[in-house]
Amino acid sequence: MELDEILDSVKAGKVSSVEARKLLSLYSIQKIEDFAQIDIDRKKRRGIPEVVFAQDKQLSEIKKIIQTVLKKSNSILVSRLNKKDGAKIKLYAKKLNLKIDAGKKSSSILLYKKPIKNSGGKVGILSAGSSDIGIAEEARLMCCAMNCECVCSYDVGVAGIHRLFPVLKKFISNDVDAVIVVAGMEGALPTLVSSLVDIPVIGVPTSIGYGYGEKGIGALAAMLQSCSLGLSVVNIDNGIGAGAVAANIANRANRKRIK
Repeated sequence: MELDEILDSVKAGKVSSVEARKLLSLYSIQKIEDFAQIDIDRKKRRGIPEVVFAQDKQLSEIKKIIQTVLKKSNSILVSRLNKKDGAKIKLYAKKLNLKIDAGKKSSSILLYKKPIKNSGGKVGILSAGSSDIGIAEEARLMCCAMNCECVCSYDVGVAGIHRLFPVLKKFISNDVDAVIVVAGMEGALPTLVSSLVDIPVIGVPTSIGYGYGEKGIGALAAMLQSCSLGLSVVNIDNGIGAGAVAANIANRANRKRIK
């Protein structure tokens, strides 16, 4: 619908104010000079906020995007920062009196003005090895940006499978709505987890690994070939994507509970 049609429909009582808000959010694009067009109201429209992909962006551009978004939003997630720019963005955030959640071993950073409330669902997050933690933390930051509570446990891969079972019991007792499983190497952990729980599982292959099937190819292939139903898979190292899917599932489940 065009803008005038939306307004006329509200006036005529054909469209509710709630539906009109969703439709109007399609027009909420904030242009920043000649290098960015920010979808400011994406979270209102989709439940998933816009994420700044920092790779190959100039530091000055990242700063301008952060400033623009935080004029109309409480938080912003910046992903794939190199170490040099990441350190500078942290200093910049402190100057703006922003709070920072950088995660462990992560190239992503969540900046916010006021504490982000855990008003959504619950997501369980696992990493197979300690080398996979950075991608798992990327997923956690995305879930936090979407108001989800996260229950995390790292380094519980199949090389010591006995480590996994207490963690799954914890997930079940906490009634998590979705589980993210991050694994490199042979990528077996997501299949195992999805065979043991009645919860949606999102597998994230990481680029950890070497030799035949290196750089995540083996892990991705194993997850895509999984015979365990209920497992979905995102691209290699895509913690952000996994976090978005899991949080969306969890938040929808939470809305059902509230009703």
